[in-house]
Amino acid sequence: MTPNFSLLVVDDEPDLRTLYELTLLREGYDVDSAGSVQEAWERLSERSYSAVITDMRLPDGTGLELLRRLDAAQRQEKTIVITAYGSAENAVEALKAGAFDYLTKPVDLRQFRSVVAAAMGRPSDIDGLPAQRPVGSAARGGPAKPVPGGGAAAPAEVGASGQHPALQRLAGPSAAMQQVRSLIERVARGMAPVMVLGESGTGKELAARALHEVSPRAGQAFVAVNCGAIPEQLLEAEFFGYRKGAFTGATEDRLGFFQAAQGGTLFLDEIGDLPLAMQSKLLRAIQERSVRQIGAVSEQPVNVRIVSATHKDLAVEVQEGRFRQDLYYRLNVIQLRMPPLRERLEDLVPICAAVLERIASEAGVSPAPQLAGEAMDCLARYGFPGNVRELENLLHRAVTLTTGDVITREDLGLGDEASADSEWQAPDLAPVSTAVAAGQVPLPGDLVQHLDAVERDILVRALELHRFNRTAAGAGLGLSLRQMRYRMARLGIHVAEQGIE
Repeated sequence: MTPNFSLLVVDDEPDLRTLYELTLLREGYDVDSAGSVQEAWERLSERSYSAVITDMRLPDGTGLELLRRLDAAQRQEKTIVITAYGSAENAVEALKAGAFDYLTKPVDLRQFRSVVAAAMGRPSDIDGLPAQRPVGSAARGGPAKPVPGGGAAAPAEVGASGQHPALQRLAGPSAAMQQVRSLIERVARGMAPVMVLGESGTGKELAARALHEVSPRAGQAFVAVNCGAIPEQLLEAEFFGYRKGAFTGATEDRLGFFQAAQGGTLFLDEIGDLPLAMQSKLLRAIQERSVRQIGAVSEQPVNVRIVSATHKDLAVEVQEGRFRQDLYYRLNVIQLRMPPLRERLEDLVPICAAVLERIASEAGVSPAPQLAGEAMDCLARYGFPGNVRELENLLHRAVTLTTGDVITREDLGLGDEASADSEWQAPDLAPVSTAVAAGQVPLPGDLVQHLDAVERDILVRALELHRFNRTAAGAGLGLSLRQMRYRMARLGIHVAEQGIE
């Protein structure tokens, strides 16, 4: 087989390095090796590779140092980091630093081949599963884009605007949405778990789907699960599937959500609603990358990317004992916050236009109805407690009630809720810089000192919340342990046995 991909394996143990090399050579890869950070960098200075597979602990440094050097040099190699068993902190820090994925020792060679194949965009030997019906009472989604003849479509091409169509669906020119789209593009190519945060109705599933469709997994399944909609006694069967005869009523083999999402993305919506017992089982599946169907003897390896979402403050849930801290730590590697609609009202016009176009298209109506000026003003004065979902419902109702091509204020049916005299006032539909009236908030006399005091207060509160565990406190704020240490040192925050000094 002619090698299509070149890989660099970095490990200081000759036996393991040879094992990895032989495994990859059998898969048809072109393989080089190195025994240290310096030797690896010398290899990288001579040529480029498709990916770098590095052990975490090396004689002259760590795999993370090599990863950061690659990033600083703007190298394009994907990185896979091998960590010691149980070192979750290192694994999470590697993902935050930009690693495509990680493996834990002792390395399972089947999983090793699968992770490398995923990094190269090749099918792996664990992606093909028996064609069983997946359990699906609370699942939504499936293959990213069904195509005639079965299978899943290839990833969508970038449109004329230069942006992926999935990102275009996250409408709005506001700075907040630009940040959302930018973050999705940056993290899409890796395997790091993503936690989508936001109020109900802000479009968390839309963001998760965009992440999937922009990623190399776009041609595989996207399985969305509402964790709060599954009866507790059915959770294990729904997530992991079951074998025929495993219990009364199990008349056939069924796949669970993990198997149904094989090779693709598993979106766990309202993850905060999972009971503690199921949280423990979910954690093990994520750590081991394998699941066991009810009634089965052996575990089955799975290759899925986990994206979760919640409207709850999981840090508080952890403190109150309702959510496992280790699971939170595993899921909350990268945070993606979906802003509420009231914080980005400058996006209201393009969102309304997109929703009305979709409604008209689904109804077979052309042209799409337009909003009268007074109707748009009415929407701009409304608080939208239900966010974009509530806006969509309002527009659906308005399209149904209107008798012409123009939607009036009366068609919206908001009554006095959005009157100019209402308690809540929206900013003008103008650039953000003109939206906040000057003088509403007293200006600090020393901005740097003021910001340092605010940051110090946030860090101290996070540390107290997580019982002075710097890693967990940093993860809750979207910071790596290194970033947390830097900020604590800069602000003079010291943790002692009695608490903060």
